[in-house]
Amino acid sequence: MTNQDQMLREKAYEEVKKYKDIVESDCYRLKYHLMPPVGLLNDPNGFIQFKGTYHLFYQWNPFNTGHGAKFWGHYSSKNLVDWQHHDIALAPSDWFDKNGCYSGSAIEHDDKLYLFYTGNVKDENNQRETYQVIAESKDGETFEKKGVVVELPEGYTAHFRDPKVWKHEDHFYMIIGAQSEDLTGKAVLFRSTDLFNWEHLGPIAGAHLTPFADFGYMWECPDLIELDGQDVLIFSPQGLEPEGIHYQNLYQAGYVVGKLDYEKARLEHGSFIELDRGFEFYAPQTTLDETGRRILIGWLGMPEEREDAHPTIEHKWIHAMTLPRELTLKEGKLYQKPVEELKMLRKEAVYDADVELKSEPRALVGVEEEALELLVEVNDSRTSSFEIQICNIATISYNPTDKLFKLERVSFVDGNTIEERFCQLDHVNEIQVFLDTSSIEVFINGGEEVFTARIYPDENEKGIVFTAEEKIIMNVKAWTL
Repeated sequence: MTNQDQMLREKAYEEVKKYKDIVESDCYRLKYHLMPPVGLLNDPNGFIQFKGTYHLFYQWNPFNTGHGAKFWGHYSSKNLVDWQHHDIALAPSDWFDKNGCYSGSAIEHDDKLYLFYTGNVKDENNQRETYQVIAESKDGETFEKKGVVVELPEGYTAHFRDPKVWKHEDHFYMIIGAQSEDLTGKAVLFRSTDLFNWEHLGPIAGAHLTPFADFGYMWECPDLIELDGQDVLIFSPQGLEPEGIHYQNLYQAGYVVGKLDYEKARLEHGSFIELDRGFEFYAPQTTLDETGRRILIGWLGMPEEREDAHPTIEHKWIHAMTLPRELTLKEGKLYQKPVEELKMLRKEAVYDADVELKSEPRALVGVEEEALELLVEVNDSRTSSFEIQICNIATISYNPTDKLFKLERVSFVDGNTIEERFCQLDHVNEIQVFLDTSSIEVFINGGEEVFTARIYPDENEKGIVFTAEEKIIMNVKAWTL
């Protein structure tokens, strides 16, 4: 470890100690989601199960709640529920990453853990350079940078980042999010036999590659996975314009399904589908665990969008991670279900009964916790529209006439504006809600659709109220978490 590296780490730890009491005094600190100890958290990085332990790294600016020279923070868990925070994994201390250790991934090889990340460098004129860097660890806790393994190839701008590495047959592959010189987004493929020497194969998908004519000016955080014999490219395109109920956030996160020709370096795929219909969800990353599950964690945030308005800023922190979700592919669509281990969070059941709804609002008695799981089984969603109001600040609802499921919230920017996000569903038979102080994650029909958002209710607003237009029966269960 260099002197510069040690100095940066010590400064970061000083910030944690300095603001510990202020951070922990915030009433909006989450109970069971991952957060930064201080400062800003964004993209999940290096998500992997290594020697039986899950590791999740994250983009971290410990010095303020804005974006800056990022470190890699580090959490680990044996069960995806109980997480331990570790020392800093990577600090921006070398010539190739002096302005930030940007996002990347992890892979196990020869009983070692390797991290791949983008080194961000800016000159005195704020011109950017990017390098893809490798770091090595024998124990999964301490990491040694081994240097640059990929420099910027011709045909791309310096917006070239977020390497995701995997092994397929006899080769390692790396996919990188990129912007080509014509200012359109691409996903770029590399190949290696040893993790250190990489061959540039070219873009496998992107604007001007079938079927996309123009699909954003930058693609971030690509992740290529295989499910049910299909290849799924998950990525976060920037620059999409809203289309009806779609693409309503500043930036999107979604996927395409198809088949990658590894020799031709081309992904033949279908249309883009959004992963999450809520307000704050971006830069997801997956891992394949030892049981064969494909698990996803996303950033419960949104870059550049109203970040200065979150009320947690006055307590010196911002943003969190989503819950881990198991992915399955059904008829060309990704389903996301909360991992089974999250049932370990359940404490006492505070409600378990059939609820008959009519036009009058019905409040659930005893369900006033700030950390709660709610499971609603709908008898027949085709008979009546209904809504569930949460903490007097968010409402989820379904209208069988237009087949629209909706999440509404009171804006945390002005405290008055009602904001809406939608998806279309033929029916609703199950709704699973995870409420955690200042976040909500809604899983519909076993993960067919998901809504994720930050909400900031008043401390005395913790009730849940059901309303229906016509008679409808629901089985409702709720647990404190």
